[in-house]
Amino acid sequence: MRQSAFNAYAQNQTGVYAPEKLIEMLYEGLLKFTSLAKRAIEENDMEAKAKWINRSTDIFIELIDSLSNDGSQMTAYLSGLYMHQIKALAEANRKNSTQELDTIIHVVKVLLETWREETHLAEEVA
Repeated sequence: MRQSAFNAYAQNQTGVYAPEKLIEMLYEGLLKFTSLAKRAIEENDMEAKAKWINRSTDIFIELIDSLSNDGSQMTAYLSGLYMHQIKALAEANRKNSTQELDTIIHVVKVLLETWREETHLAEEVA
């Protein structure tokens, strides 16, 4: 049975984190695992490539599962964006494409930066 990425991070970290921090950690995990997949392709290590792409895919699935079902445009946008990244991971896996992985890394960096800005602003308002 597949353990959710969210639960894996919660168990691997000491302490209790707010959901906002866990989302940040998931984005950080995506950056780490996607970079490791890229390195595995560069080193022609197909077993490691599959492992890291699968971990990245699991995190995107967890991010989709964490979205609220409020019907908002933002929820729909993020769901579509995450699904597109899953497809890009599959394509990178099929083609052994570091270029696809570079694009995913860029997208996740923007997501992480935006998330940090938004949660920081929310803390300032509170």
